Amino acid sequence: MKFRPCIDLHHGRVKQIVGSTLSDTQEGSLTTNFASDQPASHYAAMYQHDRLFGGHVIMLGQGNEAAATEALQAFPGGLQVGGGITAENAAHWLEQGASAVIVTSAVFKDGTVHEDRLNELVRAVGKEHLVLDLSCRKRENAYHIVTDRWQKFTQVTVSEQSLAYFAEHCCEFLIHAVDVEGKCGGIEEELTALLGRFSPIPTTYAGGVKNLADLYRVKELGENRLDATIGSALDIFGGTGITYAEAVAFNRREGY
Repeated sequence: MKFRPCIDLHHGRVKQIVGSTLSDTQEGSLTTNFASDQPASHYAAMYQHDRLFGGHVIMLGQGNEAAATEALQAFPGGLQVGGGITAENAAHWLEQGASAVIVTSAVFKDGTVHEDRLNELVRAVGKEHLVLDLSCRKRENAYHIVTDRWQKFTQVTVSEQSLAYFAEHCCEFLIHAVDVEGKCGGIEEELTALLGRFSPIPTTYAGGVKNLADLYRVKELGENRLDATIGSALDIFGGTGITYAEAVAFNRREGY
């Protein structure tokens, strides 16, 4: 298990926000935990220096393409990129230096999986360069995959069966527990245990990690099979729960 870093971009700026408040239409409802004065490339260079491979750059809406490109070019082959990725533009992002593209909304329409779109993405970049974002919210005792800024529920749930199906089409999963994401209030333990038990490929859990103890909790509940990302709790993003140095040291202790 290892800590994976992140660079979340909103209006071209590195930010940490409460994911459940994202909306395409109501900008005033957005809850922002942190907005950085440093460019995205600053964080990418820091991750490269500390050999933190496999982190993700997420473009939250339009206007983030230039910042994302700068980050990818500052750490070639070290970061994945997501946000508005389609079969038409996926190869472009690999050319900019991404190790993989992260996709959610492009493979769902009207709440269901569109296998043709999924297959188009695999043809465009190869399974080995495709990460599926199965971020989810709990409803009626199941974790439903959500799309479109995490506001639209799909009919697809995160389960042993769906994880096995999607694993045939990608190299990794990135899964945010949306209801706790950005709140620094602790992880979604039930989802963490589900992923640790059933995910057949490398999976990064995100959401609610507030301190070093939570990293070890992900390791325990995830049966040492999940990686974890930390955002708002990190000191480099204005947090007080865990320092970036502690997270890097965790990776060193884990052999990374």
